[in-house]
Formats: sequence, structure tokens, C-alpha cells
Amino acid sequence: MSSQSLLENTIKQLEYIGEILNLDKNIIEFLKHPKRTLEVSIPIRMDDGTIKVFKGYRVQHMDARGPYKGGIRYHPDVTLDEIKALAMIMTWKSAVVDIPYGGAKGGVICDPREMSINEIERLTRRYTAMIADIIGPFRDVPAPDIGTGPREMAWIMDTYSQLHGYLIPEVVTGKPLSVWGSEGRLEATGRGVAICTRESLKIFNLKNPSIAIQGFGKVGYYAATSLYDMGFKIVAISDSKGGIYNKNGLNPYKVMEYKNKNGKVIGYENSKDITNEELLKIECDILIPAAIENQLTKENANDVKAKIIVEGANGPTTPEADKIFEEKKIFVIPDILANAGGVTVSYLEWIQNIHREHWSIEEVNKKLEERMVKSFKDVYDFSKNKNTSMREAAMMIAIKRVADALKDLGVWP
Repeated sequence: MSSQSLLENTIKQLEYIGEILNLDKNIIEFLKHPKRTLEVSIPIRMDDGTIKVFKGYRVQHMDARGPYKGGIRYHPDVTLDEIKALAMIMTWKSAVVDIPYGGAKGGVICDPREMSINEIERLTRRYTAMIADIIGPFRDVPAPDIGTGPREMAWIMDTYSQLHGYLIPEVVTGKPLSVWGSEGRLEATGRGVAICTRESLKIFNLKNPSIAIQGFGKVGYYAATSLYDMGFKIVAISDSKGGIYNKNGLNPYKVMEYKNKNGKVIGYENSKDITNEELLKIECDILIPAAIENQLTKENANDVKAKIIVEGANGPTTPEADKIFEEKKIFVIPDILANAGGVTVSYLEWIQNIHREHWSIEEVNKKLEERMVKSFKDVYDFSKNKNTSMREAAMMIAIKRVADALKDLGVWP
């Protein structure tokens, strides 16, 4: 684990990039702080009749380029600092793929795995009512994150709509298709990771590359299936309980069938059980950390054997590990680019909702493909021109776009 928090790392990164870009110190100071932080206490009647009070947050970092945008996380380890950091990362993510959004993040300290569906619904609706004054289609558009999905987004949309007296699907993205969700939204983040992986392989001459994926949730699973469908070999997969390895390749569809039956990937046929830590050090060409933050640290970075790292998760690499990867000439595709497929299709969903349209999966995937390929090329070309890493290039592009918007808008009053 990193000795520093994700927030400290994110601020340190901002200051470093600001210096390289020679940005006005006042703008850097402005960008270090979220514009608004809301903390709420959410009283919920549990199924046994008791009242339990949950703590929830919504942090809005920056809206200089458009409405705030960011997921809502349900997890027992949620902290305000983590939510602040993720809100800032969302600002950069929207900017690097040039989408007219700012950054936000929400979270509730809870363990949805230990709650009934009715309890989760009551929590979601009460939380929505408590943040309703600061969200809205042109103000702040939430989305799913760890522990939430289309079901929760439908409840948020319905609660917000009931409070306003008419249907407002564009208040939230990542909804079920039946209530104006977008085709391809569920798999969008993982698909974006796969597109970036494929584009990176055009730079490197790797024959029959092997891929290891840490994390088999929404991001890891859809990255795995997209890469498998592109014809690539997945040699290792893990979830929170551990992982599996087969040098001849794994079929992610069948692994998910097994996981759904057994609640874990460990024990899958014709594979060797490994730990999450072992997966990061495994012999492979491409490593995709798609679980949680701070997985690649100075303690294990020297043991990583992959030639390319594609960050499916937010903040999986600490700054110390990053330096080691640069020294080892490992090509890292940073989170703000690699996993921006989610915010890209969220944007497409929002546009469809505003216009009351519904596009085909082919149209959505075509637009996602175009934006991800262009963004990857922009960042790669910038990194070559400036002789810098992909992370620094992506951050420089993103922070400059936000700083330019701030400079042109000015500080009011």
C-alpha cells in the first residue's frame, strides 16, 4: 500500500504537471480544491425495523468545461478524501477525451453485499433526495461506480423525477435500457480499456501477446471479453478472492459462468490458482489492473514483467511505482485515458436523453471507438513530441484544457 493517500498523490501530480506546463500558481491553487463538498447523514429503516444512519458524500470538483460528472460508490471503505481525489480524476478524464463535462464523485459508506434489495433501494432514494438540490441534467450528472449499477441509477432517476413532477432521464447515466439507458453503456469502460490495449499493440511488435487482468467486475470482465473477441489471449484473471492462470489462455465468458455459480474464479478447470499479488508479477505482455487503487507500489513494481500496463481501475499505480516503470521502460496507459470509455458512453447516453433519441449499439460503439482512438493518438503523439510518459502527456493535455477554460472564464466576482 502507498504511504500516501490517493488524494495526496492526485494533488502532488497536479502540482507537478502544473510546474511542467508553467501554469499560473493561482490556477493550480484553484484546481487543488473541489468547488463543493456535501456530506449527508442518511437515516434508513432496516428490514428488522431498526434505524441505521449511513454517511454519504457528493463532491463537485470543477465545472469550467461543463456539468459535473461522476459515479456514486457504495463501499464500506469510502472516505471523503478518496471521493475528493476521484472527483478530481473525473475532471481530468472528461478533459482528456475532450467531453464537455467537469468532475464529481459520490459515495456512501455501506456494504451493499450485506443489505437486502429493499434496504439498498431505501438508501439510494433517500441519498438522492438529500443531494437533489445540487444534481441535475445541466448541473451534475451521476453514474454508477463500485457497488452500484443500472438498478440504482433507475431509482435515482425516478426519485429525482418524482421530486420535480416529470420524467428527467438525463439526470443520471448508466440506466437500464427500459428507462432510456444507452446501448453499450454497461460494457463501455471495459471496451475502452480493450481499445486502448489494441491501439498500444500497434506500436509494439508483440506476436500473440498474453494478457493478465486483475479484477473481474464490470471493467475487468468487459475488457476481458472485448479483448477475447478481438482474438487476444487472456492468461490470468482474478477477483477479490484470488485468481487463476493458464498460459494457453482462458475463455472469460466461461470463467464468468463458473464465477456466477461458485462466487469466485479460484478453482476454475485447467488453471492454476494464484493470489492477486502473484497476478501482478506474472509472466505476461500486458497487465490490466482493473480492481481498486494503489495495487502497483514501490514494493512490487520491480517484479512486474509486463511490457504494457493498461490502467482499467482508477489510480492503481502509485507515483513511486510509476517512476520504476519509467526506468524499466514499461509502457503505461494511464487511468484517465484507458478507462474513459465509461464517461464517453455516459456522455452519449446524456445526449440521447436530451434529444429523446435511442441509438443502435453499432452507432454507440462507432462513436466510442472514434473518440477513444483519437484520444489515444493525441496522447501518444503528445508524449512522443514532448519525450514524456503517456501519463504525463494525458495529464498535460487534460489539465491545460481545464486551466485554459478557467483562465478564459476568470474568477467571479
